[in-house]
Amino acid sequence: MDKRDYYDVLGVDRGASEGDLKKAYRRLAMKFHPDRNSDDPQAEEKFKEATEAYEILTDQEKREAYDRFGHAGVDPNQGGGFGGQGNFGDIFGDVFGDIFGGGRGGRSGPARGSDLRYNLRLSLEQAVSGDTMEIRIPVLASCTDCNGTGAKAGTSASTCPDCNGSGQIRVSQGFFSLQQTCPRCGGRGKVITDPCLSCGGAGRVERQKTLSVKIPAGVDNGDRIRLSGEGEAGPNGGPAGDLYVQIEVSEHPIFVREGRHLYCEVPISFADAALGGDLEVPTLDGRVNLKIPAETQTGKVFRLRGKGVTQVRSAGVGDLLCKVLVETPVKLTDAQKRLFEELKVALGDSDKHSPKGKTWFDGVKDFFETLKS
Repeated sequence: MDKRDYYDVLGVDRGASEGDLKKAYRRLAMKFHPDRNSDDPQAEEKFKEATEAYEILTDQEKREAYDRFGHAGVDPNQGGGFGGQGNFGDIFGDVFGDIFGGGRGGRSGPARGSDLRYNLRLSLEQAVSGDTMEIRIPVLASCTDCNGTGAKAGTSASTCPDCNGSGQIRVSQGFFSLQQTCPRCGGRGKVITDPCLSCGGAGRVERQKTLSVKIPAGVDNGDRIRLSGEGEAGPNGGPAGDLYVQIEVSEHPIFVREGRHLYCEVPISFADAALGGDLEVPTLDGRVNLKIPAETQTGKVFRLRGKGVTQVRSAGVGDLLCKVLVETPVKLTDAQKRLFEELKVALGDSDKHSPKGKTWFDGVKDFFETLKS
């Protein structure tokens, strides 16, 4: 059976760059890899065909010979000067080393430890004024008995016999081979024959750590405080990660915070709304007097300037906004009901006592007139 044109095999034009060839081969190799097509006997042949084409076209001399003489220029059985098909494993590793963890990297050195997160719940008062709190967290800390080496005191790690200290081994899989991290030493290139009794050779032990956290004034939900180097110790004696303290502010029974402003709802009596009066309202600094003007309607918002919050990244102080809610009297006595009846008669149907009601009913009347027309 005649061989297909190598450019057609890879699906590229004759002027394709090495990068284009690599992309084309990667796509075909992933598609026809035998491990992914165990039920397709032709997949392995297509995989070999693509690998052969890639090996020839990425070698400058072989590609020039192929471009001039075709398959005869690279086939020793037809008089060509370039024999063999190369090492499929090396080719596959070069193209897919970043996917399969192979490549040609050396042994792995000390790595940075993991970052940790701690959710810290605060009251609104603590968040607004700031505080200093102690937290207790479990962490993987460097073993003090072996100084993080994992080897028993007085001993040291030895060169890994499987990878000879390189941290990488080559594994054959059928007709190709892959380079991967040595499973025995984990890429370190060294093994511990006499492990530390305290950490079992891991170099790290789990401990409870108590830390003092300074909470700046004005923090809010979702803010994070970074404690550098207070995360987990790194493996192989690597540096520690960081600890991020995530702020969660508890719901307050009176106030709702939005940025630098505070909001609250203040119930007032029917009489105070109509006649006006003085009302004592709470703030985070203490109590203040709020003057309610006569004829105040429910939903009216009063602003108390400077009674809000100073945010962490802002110099200005917010306001406290008080929304008044007029309460309808409940559980009236007979005497109280008679007084309200008298008031109802005294008010009558005059529009001047219910300006909003007049406007609303006029709107309803216009709405129904529109429906009829």
